[in-house]
Amino acid sequence: MTDRFRLTLGQMNPTAGDLSGNAALARQAWEAGRAAQAQMVALPELFLTGAVGDLLRSPAFLRDAQAQLETLARACADGPALGIGAPWQEGDRLYNAYLILEEGRITQRVLKHRLAAEEAALFDAGPISGPYVVAGLRLGSPIGADIADADVAETLEETGAEVLLSPHAAPYRRGILDLRFNHTVARVIETGLPLIYLNQIGAEGREVCDGASFALNPGGHLARQLPAFETAVAHIDLARGAEGWHVLPGEIAAQTDATEKDYRALVLGLRDHLRKSGQSNMLLGLEGDAGSALVAALAADAMGPAQLRCVFLPGPETPDAARGHAEFTAAQLGCTLDVAPLATLQSQLGETLGALKGAEAQGGLALTDGVRRLLLQTLGDDLGAMALSNASKTDAALGRPSAQQGGLAPISDLYESEVLTLCQWRNRQHRAWMNGPAGAVMPSDILSATPDAPDIDSLLKLLLEDKVPPADCIAAGYEEAVVEKLAEQVFHASRIAAPGPQISDAKPMTAEGLAAQKRWLDSR
Repeated sequence: MTDRFRLTLGQMNPTAGDLSGNAALARQAWEAGRAAQAQMVALPELFLTGAVGDLLRSPAFLRDAQAQLETLARACADGPALGIGAPWQEGDRLYNAYLILEEGRITQRVLKHRLAAEEAALFDAGPISGPYVVAGLRLGSPIGADIADADVAETLEETGAEVLLSPHAAPYRRGILDLRFNHTVARVIETGLPLIYLNQIGAEGREVCDGASFALNPGGHLARQLPAFETAVAHIDLARGAEGWHVLPGEIAAQTDATEKDYRALVLGLRDHLRKSGQSNMLLGLEGDAGSALVAALAADAMGPAQLRCVFLPGPETPDAARGHAEFTAAQLGCTLDVAPLATLQSQLGETLGALKGAEAQGGLALTDGVRRLLLQTLGDDLGAMALSNASKTDAALGRPSAQQGGLAPISDLYESEVLTLCQWRNRQHRAWMNGPAGAVMPSDILSATPDAPDIDSLLKLLLEDKVPPADCIAAGYEEAVVEKLAEQVFHASRIAAPGPQISDAKPMTAEGLAAQKRWLDSR
């Protein structure tokens, strides 16, 4: 009878659609497990394919994934079992599965039972699977959201599972670790079994997976904790005692505060977006404000200052101090800054537009912003650099010109007050994982230039996220004129969200909510 079991966890970063690259990462983790004499190596949910979305509808892609699984199984025949998440087809049904590879073949499989709405469009819900056996140990694997369902874990315990191993590809959200602990501790207490929660890291699209895998012993006691936002290959040792299996205590990585987690999630999201799209150079319009300064700092920390080129494009409305602020940030970060006033080009463009319209074109913010977008897009295409937008959630909600900038928007899920908080944090802190320099990289006087930002943002959260009617906001004490102005701006703002990492759990305004706002505005 098995009394000891070593499990190697591969908290790793797959790339969507890169079957051979992801299989190579799996092989690396497996080789580390073999060297450590592990009985099993485990990788996260859908690790082989990554989050490929509609590509799962392609029969050719599914055939390639199956072939890659079989090749991986043969390559990992002489050593520990390998658990890996992948799509699995049975007849005309497609499942989100966890597959066990042993002795050169796929020997066992678990099917995900609980599907989110977006998953249900791609996968079929599987029946609750029973435990599988590796080296004499009976393991049960609730996949992803299955761990939030008491029925899955209880069924596994009732059918003989001795340890729960839950593979995930769970995105970061503020406060998410507490929620994960709540779910997993509940399952541990209900079943009396130790539980190992394995999460991947890395970004695809807007989602940033944070890793932070952990192991709980019966009673809900934390036995191991892997670092957040870092690749890790860790060996978890389990032993059988008089009362069953338990995880031997080991390293518990410190978890940082919420502000640092937000900042690191944005850095990882930006870095992976560039790396996985085959790019390394970035272009940013540095405007001498907090938003563009934060984007510059994130870019430097993600890829290094040498990969960031900034341009300062002052127009007639640009504050006098903006150039000094932009030059300070670029100098502190050590990135290139080019300055090109817009007056001449704006005048010429205004004349051209006037001729086309049959009247003199008006200048102002709209024309200035259009010229900036044109120059940044052209320069980015010429340099082969990814254009970065400095649009925040506040900008998008109020329909500000910066929200119409093209390119990746690293701070698009931050309200203006949250932008200021991260700026202040970065000026005070530096970490080994940052590729940018230490010290204050943003001028302090731009970080207190918007004292009304917290009030505006709190009202925007009520209107946009909590779906509170404007009349109720007024009743709660917000000034009527302010509520009416913001509601008007929110209603007329573009509904197209700038692409960028998501770190909040906010849901977009619904059509019903917009219609209710329209009725309220019409009644004024």
